[in-house]
Amino acid sequence: MEAASKPEKVDVREDTYTYDMFLFNMGRDPEEIEEFSQWRDQLTDRDVYAFEGQHLGAQRSVVEVRRESGRELSLLNFSSYNYFGFGYHPDVIAAAKRALEVYGLGAASSPVISGTLELHAQLERAIVEYFGLPDRRVSLFSSGYAVNLGAIQAFMKPGGYVLLDKSAHVSLIDGARLSGAKLEFFDHNDVAQLEALLARRCDEWTRVLVCVEGVYSADGDRSPLAAIVAATKKHGAFLLLDEAHSVLVAGERGRGVAEEAGVLEDIDLYVMTFSKAFGGVGGAVLAKRELAQYINWYARCRMFSCALDPAVTGGLLAALTLAAGEEGHRRRQRLHDNARLFRELLAGRVDTGPSTSWIVPVMYGDDAITLRLNDHLQRRGLDASVMQFPAVPKNRGRIRMFVTSEHSEAQLREAADIIADAAREFGFLLPG
Repeated sequence: MEAASKPEKVDVREDTYTYDMFLFNMGRDPEEIEEFSQWRDQLTDRDVYAFEGQHLGAQRSVVEVRRESGRELSLLNFSSYNYFGFGYHPDVIAAAKRALEVYGLGAASSPVISGTLELHAQLERAIVEYFGLPDRRVSLFSSGYAVNLGAIQAFMKPGGYVLLDKSAHVSLIDGARLSGAKLEFFDHNDVAQLEALLARRCDEWTRVLVCVEGVYSADGDRSPLAAIVAATKKHGAFLLLDEAHSVLVAGERGRGVAEEAGVLEDIDLYVMTFSKAFGGVGGAVLAKRELAQYINWYARCRMFSCALDPAVTGGLLAALTLAAGEEGHRRRQRLHDNARLFRELLAGRVDTGPSTSWIVPVMYGDDAITLRLNDHLQRRGLDASVMQFPAVPKNRGRIRMFVTSEHSEAQLREAADIIADAAREFGFLLPG
């Protein structure tokens, strides 16, 4: 039999590339897989591939990064969400080391079987105490993505409805799909449209779950949470709130947008991740005791995964202790001040969308410039996330900037100037 001929080498110019060139067949065509590999190799050879860089140290405000091409760069870090710097805080590192020495490298089992450590129970109790909700219990997961996937899959079932904000994170969408419930979307932060869906879908026989985020990760805007809670309660639905980017950060005591809105006790499923302000990895859902225990057993991605590793768990406990104390208060205030200053520095120069938070998007629009723009920013000394379709709507590309409490004013000003220079060069500088 004659061997299949290898596809001709692809010549994809970086200034014409968009992700959806490879999106629609999703790798089902072997030639598409080969073409994608060729495209990536060509860009690496040209030293214009700025994704997947290897960070050579902790995620501080300045990082050393080695590109796939081998080029090493020293960059201002606005691409990671270590909001308080807890990921490299000496107290957190010391606690992680102690846990490693006592419990070893891994938990070595599912949390339901024999992977639950005394340390896990301590973290669960500490979270409940931090939120001041003694009737709640925590269910721990090995990633933030897994929390949404597992909690929704366990709680919902075929015949029910999951109502999602159109800007909801993909983990919420995937959890809803896995549950077998029907999915319906409402326009971003449109409470009237949500209420219309609730009126149509809620009855005494149908379970309906509304899923929203505290601070949305692509645009940095907040959910109108008080109004959403009122609508959900009015129609007898349940509410999942994903506070991934706002736990420890928003609210007077860091309890999230739910604390800001005065509705903390009204949230049925309060989801948090440990990879943002905590500075670690993993996640948890805070719920009524009976529901949390049910999720522990019926969230398949939890049941069939290893429990959180000991070193991370020890570090998370230390991070939570810091967040609850005076140091947490200082860092929270500094983060809010830094975010406010950074938005002011960019105002009138570029479009920062609806952001009211420490996530500051810079809208550049045209997906086709994404790769060149990412390369340009790094060569000018800035590491920042660039987002394009399908992560955001088509030709609504943006540079997503994560501000932290550890950025200095000089770093904020330098980053803003780099962004403005890039906007001038790539044509998205505001007029005037």
